Parts: sequence; C-alpha cells; structure tokens
Amino acid sequence: MSRQPDSTDLERFRSAIVRRTGLQFDDAKLGFLGEVLQRRLDSLGRSTDVYLRDLEGPRPAGEITALAQELTVGETYFFRNNEQFRALAEVVLPERMRVDRVPRVLRLLSAGCASGEEAYTIAIVVRETIADPSWEVAIQAVDLNPAALEKAARARYSPWALRETPPDIQRKWFRAHGRDFAPDDQVRAAVRFRGGNLAGDDPEIWQPSTYDAIFCRNVLMYFAPEQMRAAIARISRSLAPGGFLFLGHAETLRGVSDGFHLRHRHETFYYELKENGAMERPRPAPPLPVSMRSGNAIMSMDVAWVDTIREATERVTALVATSMAADIPVEPPALPWDPAPALDLLRRERFDEALDHVRAGPAALGKDPDVLLLEAALLAHSGQLAAAEDACHRLLLIDELSAGAHYLLALCREHYGHRERAGEHDRVAAYLDPSFAMPRLHLGLLARRAGDRTAACRELAQALLLLRREDASRLLLFGGGFSREALMGLCESSLKECGARA
Repeated sequence: MSRQPDSTDLERFRSAIVRRTGLQFDDAKLGFLGEVLQRRLDSLGRSTDVYLRDLEGPRPAGEITALAQELTVGETYFFRNNEQFRALAEVVLPERMRVDRVPRVLRLLSAGCASGEEAYTIAIVVRETIADPSWEVAIQAVDLNPAALEKAARARYSPWALRETPPDIQRKWFRAHGRDFAPDDQVRAAVRFRGGNLAGDDPEIWQPSTYDAIFCRNVLMYFAPEQMRAAIARISRSLAPGGFLFLGHAETLRGVSDGFHLRHRHETFYYELKENGAMERPRPAPPLPVSMRSGNAIMSMDVAWVDTIREATERVTALVATSMAADIPVEPPALPWDPAPALDLLRRERFDEALDHVRAGPAALGKDPDVLLLEAALLAHSGQLAAAEDACHRLLLIDELSAGAHYLLALCREHYGHRERAGEHDRVAAYLDPSFAMPRLHLGLLARRAGDRTAACRELAQALLLLRREDASRLLLFGGGFSREALMGLCESSLKECGARA
C-alpha cells in the first residue's frame, strides 16, 4: 500500500512545479498542493516516490499538462482593463505600422491566454483600428491549460464574459448562440491557439524579434523570481525592436529588467523595448528589508539603506577594478566610501553636511543609482528643488524604473504648482513599487486639496496600511523628518477630515 505524502514529499512537489511551470506557491498553499498531489497519485495509481521521481525526470510533459488544469485559474472576460486596449489601438498599433517592413504583417502574442477572451479582444481591437487591407495581422495565443484552450477554440461565452464589452462592439463582433455568444468568424480566424509552457524555452513561441506586441497579463506575478527573469528575457528576445509589452496592473519590471522604457498613457502602464533592450542585463531587485524577512520590527531595519549604499560602493569598486584591468582610464576611488555618516547627518537634519559627504565620495559613485537617489533626497530635504530634479532626471537616465526618483519629482512638481504632473509622478512611483507608502500619502493629500474626497479617502487609507509595514530606512530617506507614528497620524487626521474612518 502506498504511503501518504509527507512534508518532504510536498517540498519536492512544490520545487518540481516551480522548476517545470514557473508557478510559485507559498507555505499557505501547502494544503492545496497536498490535495493536488493526492488526487494525481489516486488518478495514476502510483506510489509517491515513483510519481515524484517521474515528475523530476527529463520527460514529464504529459503530467505537467495535467497539473496545469489543477493549478491554474483562468477566469477572465472580454475587454478586461480596457485602458490597455485603448493604448493598443491609439498608440501601439499606429507606431508599429509606421515601421517599414515587407511583408506588411503585424504579429501579436497573448501569453497565458486562458480561455481566449484576451486574444479575441486583441483581434477585435485590431479589426476596429486597421482599415488598410494591405496589412495582415497574426495573433498567437498560448496557454499551458488544455481545458482552457479547448474552451477558447470552442468560442462560446456567457453574457457575463461580455460584461465590460461596449454594446456597439457586442452588436458588431458577436453572434448569439442560444444563451451564449461567439466572436465573429473574422475575429476567430485572426487567432491561432496552441499549448505551451511560458516557463520553458519553446522555440515555436519565442522566435527572435518576432512580435510587435506581447500581452502577458497576470501571469508573471505567480512565477518564482528566477522564472520571472527568465521569462522576461525570452519576451525581450522575441519582441521586434521597439515592440511593446503589456503586463497585469499588479506586475512591474522593477528589479527584473532594464531593457524597457516605461510608458504611461490612457491611465495605464506598459513597456516599450529599448534599442538593444534584449541584450541589457537586469539590475537585481533590492533585498527584502529585515522586517519583511523576519517579521520583526527591529532596529537593524534602520541600516538597510546603509547596506544598499555599501553594495553600490562594492559594485563600483568592482567596475573600477575591471576597467583598470582592461586598460580603460578611470578615476579609481582614493578611499573606501562609507555612507553611514551621510545617513546619520540626514537623521539629524544636517543636510548640507550630508551632501558634502556624498559628493566627496569616489567620482564613479556619481553614476550609481543608489547614490544618486540619496543625493536627490538630500537636495529635496535641503530645499534645493531644481538641483533635486536634475539629480532625479540623471538617475532616471540610468534606472528608468526608480520609484524613489518619481516620488521626489512629485514633491518638486507640487512645489512649483504643477499638481497634475505631481500626481503623475506619484502614480508612476506607486505602480513601480506597490509597497511604497509615501506616493500614496502624497496622492491622498493632493486629492484632499483638490476637493476630491473619494480619491483622498482611497489613497490615504492605502497609505495608512502601507505605513504600518514601511521599511524604516525608506521613511528616513523620504519621510521629511517625520516618524512612522507622525505620518500615520497625518493619514488618520486627514481621513477624518474627509469623513472616513481611519
């Protein structure tokens, strides 16, 4: 009689799933994984040891397909997050059609297409946008779940799946089939569905420089970090130069890839591949603060920023050493640079002295994103806003996805009376780093001053939640000299003024 899976078996199962599919499950999902494992054992009639050995082996493709039906949830609907499809119609397609090419073919990919609603929506948008019959459009849609692909090929959808579809689009592009609806034949003919594992290097999916736009929404958020970086690298290689990438609203490339420009239009975010973007190495994400790793709010949190700057110094030192070995003339650092005095001076609000310490560091540090961010924050603290803006813009030329730089620019823009631009930078910062409390707080205060009580309550309530677990080192850098408790008190009093409960 086969033994019941134990905790070691579950860890092997979880590790195999991550390796084979990219899907990551935390400890809270171990019970769910245990149920899935037991169902697969019962279905196949195998022992735990044999099943796991086969899953870890070189050819488990059939079982991966079966697991996909157990592990993935593909609930979606037509025109989900319609602002992204507006950007596709009004920005992406016109830009890509201006690129000289023979033949005149636009290629798009729906990666993680689930039951087909996204892919068919893309086809409808293309049909609505491109009137020139000389253009051909090829849309490929890929998913790991064969049951979802079967539904996509059948193309029968309930009225609930069309809940965000404009009525005129429904009348034009859908046909009634009993109680269900089906996309028009022209729409269906534009999409080719196939099975595929986005965590694998499938050459049929990831052909070099192929796609004008890729939709990979609400997929990467479930991937383990290594698989996420590998998937983005494959996406980068398969996009045509200047191609576009759409992610889910909770997904960003911050800390994953430096190969894209962030675009913000139609109240949504998306990415454009940089020139030679597929060849750029991603800047690693910063380590989790101690508080998030251990669950304890201890004083060592306050040195997290110091640690970050120290790592920056080590990177620059290594860069200098490499350059010297290659006979490239550089100015080597005379002495190791210690950021701790600057942080201590910041804490005591002696901003000019802190700036002097930063600027006395090795010249090579002047192009390091972490050091530039520290300099920009000190300039903002000391009221040198024009210089702070300049430092932020220099930083964004190096690290376009710096949430801190966008937040500081928001403060500068507000000072000059440009509240709309300030809000834009705050929204970018909040998108790039959803755990960053300060842009949410600033957005709430801007909304309160503008008399928008609904937006003020929403942003301030979110800021209050984030402040409770905000990294203390980031509060030191961006908190304007206020403690966590003072900032939370500001949120609470502002919420009361707006008529909401804190």
